[in-house]
Amino acid sequence: MSGGTDKGKNGNRDKRSSDEAALSARLGDLDHRLSQLKDSRKAQTGQTGAGSGDQAANASLMARGLRLSSELVVGVLVGALMGWGLDKLLSTSPWGMIVFLLLGFAAGVRNVVRSASMTSNDPGR
Repeated sequence: MSGGTDKGKNGNRDKRSSDEAALSARLGDLDHRLSQLKDSRKAQTGQTGAGSGDQAANASLMARGLRLSSELVVGVLVGALMGWGLDKLLSTSPWGMIVFLLLGFAAGVRNVVRSASMTSNDPGR
C-alpha cells in the first residue's frame, strides 16, 4: 500500500516540475518578446539609451505639472485673501470673498492655460 502512494507522489512531483519548466519557458519567451518590442519602439522614436534621458524627461514633466498646479492654487488663494480682506474692510461678508474667489479661480485657470500654451509652442521642447 505504501508503494502505491510513493508512486503517486513521484508522479505529482514530475508533473509539477514539468509545469514549472513550461512556465519558465513561457516567461522567458515573453521577456524576449517584450525586449524586442521595447527595442523596436526606441528605434522608431529615435531614442538612444534608457537611463538618464527617461528620468530627465519625467523630472521635467513633473516640474511642469507642479508649476501649473501651483499657479492655479495661488490664483485661488490670492483671490480668496483679497475677498476676505475686502469683506473685513467694507463689512460686506461673504460677497467679497465669493466674488474674488471666483475671480481668483478664473485668473488661475487663465495663467495655467497661458503657461501651458507657451511651453507647447516652445521649439526647444
